[in-house]
Amino acid sequence: MSTNVKIIEPDSKSREQIGFDLPGESESREGDCCCFGLWKPTEMTSTGYYGGVEGGATHSKMVLMNEKGDILAWTDGPSTNQWLIGQEECLKRVNNMVEEAKTKAGLDSGTKLASLGLSMSGADQKEAQDQLISGMKSKYPQCSQNVYIASDTAGAIATATEKGGIVLIAGTGSNCMLIAPSGESYRCGGWGHLLGDEGSAYWITQKAIKIVFDHEDNLKVSPYDITFVKEAMMKYFKISERDELLHYFYSKFEKSFIAGLCKELAQGAKDKQDKLCLDLFRQAGEILAEHILGVEPKITEELLNTPSGLQVVTVGSVWKSWDIMKDGFVKVLQDRKRNPRISKISLLDLKESAAVGAASLGARSIKHNLPINYSQNAAVYFKAEF
Repeated sequence: MSTNVKIIEPDSKSREQIGFDLPGESESREGDCCCFGLWKPTEMTSTGYYGGVEGGATHSKMVLMNEKGDILAWTDGPSTNQWLIGQEECLKRVNNMVEEAKTKAGLDSGTKLASLGLSMSGADQKEAQDQLISGMKSKYPQCSQNVYIASDTAGAIATATEKGGIVLIAGTGSNCMLIAPSGESYRCGGWGHLLGDEGSAYWITQKAIKIVFDHEDNLKVSPYDITFVKEAMMKYFKISERDELLHYFYSKFEKSFIAGLCKELAQGAKDKQDKLCLDLFRQAGEILAEHILGVEPKITEELLNTPSGLQVVTVGSVWKSWDIMKDGFVKVLQDRKRNPRISKISLLDLKESAAVGAASLGARSIKHNLPINYSQNAAVYFKAEF
């Protein structure tokens, strides 16, 4: 790695807390984005109960808050990605989490929330959002008076800041979203496992399996030994022959289950120093950095010039393997021909679920500003200057 790169990594026990303080305010205006201008300041005008759901492709989490921002209850649930489980099942699971949260908070099941904010994997398109909102209101009218839906990236940003920023998701799937201080948003990726998901757990797993298949077919010989990956694959899927794997990819496809092999590959890279596994995670680091470059032309000077540089909220289990992704990630960003503007960057992880941000967005949609302690919601774990 080039000596021109200055890397600072806070101690994991005392990671720097940060609240995305920007050096100035830009003019607020409504943008054609997933948040529709909700980043603008609002007055605290509503009372009642506010819900937020972080809906993922593997699991989901909900928070129930009062108008003062006090957390009354948490609930957990399975996947709520409508493209994986269907819209009807998605709505059912959301309602189940809401009802469970009401029970935990000691509320009557007939108590309507003032707003329910849903930050959902697979809910980027406005048409899909409108359908989900309509479905919630018609099928579960006692759930909430108002329903607001945004992408999973929006909830993560809203948990860490009220001024916008970048969120880079690498979990079962992947996505990158830039939300400018003005409220406008720009995305790179997030197109699902057939058209995108680069750098995600599914992507890493699929690449690993494909390398094994290609190597054994003599179609493309792997430069690294495939023994560990092949054995991990056979053990994880409980198969003895390669063709048995087709069942999991075609007749009984379950994205989150397939992505689960990524955990074994990460252990192979860290514990066994398996070269193929290490290379897969290096590639993941590279392509995730390329997502940032994808939105770079739209990054405002306000976001670039914070004391910590460009601040990126990282979300998803793949980031737990940062130590074996870092070299690939930094390599891309230190290339000044590809990256002429970003001279300083900080990566943050959320200390609180993105459900909090979802609740905040839902409240803002009805002109209520939930008090959120942003400084406690995210912490810096990596800094670099190029």
